[in-house]
Amino acid sequence: MIKNHYNVIGVMSGTSLDGIDLAHCAFTHHGHWNFEILQAETCTYPSVWVEKLKNLVTLSQKELLQLDEDYTSFLGGNIEQFIHRNKLYNLDAVCSHGHTALHQPQNGLTYQIGNLSKLATMLNKTVVCDFRVADVALGGQGAPLVPIGDKFLFSKYDFCLNLGGFANISSEIEGQRIAYDICPVNIVLNSYANDLGLEYDDGGKIAATGNINQSLLNELNALSFYETPYPKSLGLEWVKEEIFPLIDSFSLSIKDVLRTFVEHIAIQIAKEINSKRNASVLSTGGGAFNQFLMTCLSDKTENEIILPDKSIINYKEALIFAFLGVLRLRNENNCLGSVTGAKHDHSSGKIYYP
Repeated sequence: MIKNHYNVIGVMSGTSLDGIDLAHCAFTHHGHWNFEILQAETCTYPSVWVEKLKNLVTLSQKELLQLDEDYTSFLGGNIEQFIHRNKLYNLDAVCSHGHTALHQPQNGLTYQIGNLSKLATMLNKTVVCDFRVADVALGGQGAPLVPIGDKFLFSKYDFCLNLGGFANISSEIEGQRIAYDICPVNIVLNSYANDLGLEYDDGGKIAATGNINQSLLNELNALSFYETPYPKSLGLEWVKEEIFPLIDSFSLSIKDVLRTFVEHIAIQIAKEINSKRNASVLSTGGGAFNQFLMTCLSDKTENEIILPDKSIINYKEALIFAFLGVLRLRNENNCLGSVTGAKHDHSSGKIYYP
């Protein structure tokens, strides 16, 4: 049934392994969409799960299927606790991205763990999930998926920039919403911070003490992905094959690695946002809290970089996956062919009932 008000939970786990983002959201539709984030929190991954999720691409098919079962149970437990803690009743759905295990759209393959039907049974709630698969089957990249939310919820900004495991960007070009991945961000920065025994480089303070290695920077900027036209997306596999071996071949100190890679990120993002003059750039995701990165980026553009309310910075992706689920319940398009390269716009995602 098409309604004007929806009460849903959005669930997001990103490649930076910060944790599981949970956002209780309300959406209303009266000619246009409005939203409110009512409650939100991040459930930090225990170290045992960080290790498991870091090594997904090394698992056999049998091991991956078992991990999918275990992760779905783990995810369901966290969602259930969130529901009980916040006394959330009369939910229309739980809308979950799951966690990316494999992403090889060029081979017609994408796989998110945590999207099994038992999630609906565990929660005794309608669950909308597994949003990528149908898009890849239609010849798309299966990512990025967030731009449909940018189009309907954040249209006043010229660019919507998300700084998570990867940087991705969304904008209107010649009347069409276009979006694509730019480069890795926290998936690389956090990995090298981990080598120092830290979860992440807080505020970019360590990177700020390092020196740029120009040879490494040149090689990073010369990677062929950056010359590939959109639609395009990145995955953990690409980082393990292209980025880590290249960086490690230079045998640099961690602070110099971080400084060089921050510069690389800023250069690649600036190249994209400088395609428009006097543009407004909404910046969200965990990387927006990296003050040193944001300073390096600001130094390379005259466009206005806007940091919204913390709840938007932290939970914009969870909010938009909640929105994708709402559109799926309405059987309305939530995947844009102009973004992913799919044959046409479509309504993507599996619906499981308790």
